[in-house]
Amino acid sequence: MKTMSRRSRQQGMTLIEILVVVAIIGLIAAMIVPNVMGQSEQARVDLARSNMASIATALDMYRLQNGRYPSTEEGLRALVERPASARTFPDGGYLRSIPKDPWGTDYIYASPGQSGPFDLMSLGADGQEGGDGVNSDILFRDGER
Repeated sequence: MKTMSRRSRQQGMTLIEILVVVAIIGLIAAMIVPNVMGQSEQARVDLARSNMASIATALDMYRLQNGRYPSTEEGLRALVERPASARTFPDGGYLRSIPKDPWGTDYIYASPGQSGPFDLMSLGADGQEGGDGVNSDILFRDGER
């Protein structure tokens, strides 16, 4: 009988043991979560820059085959659907679809640009011009590729 009662006492965890485990998990989470939380927005900024570099490459291919960049009016749609002014256009286009930035907003394209042959920009997380941090505008610069 003594062996049975000793086994029944050792089969579960005490309330204090459970509280210690929960406290340890809470401390670990308190140290890790703040470091991880800001990374998702920075990852979106990095993705926007990467997407803009891919779009710029497609724009360069368009220019090589047609002698000019698409006009502001033709926009990025000229990379997906053949504009009337295009001399040549590959099957399937230069891009499969018109891309959106990581926040679901259209990229802004203008040609000629203010500081180069074209401007390419994302308005950031807030979708409005200006802003700070992740809400700031992301401008494509030709040297960023």
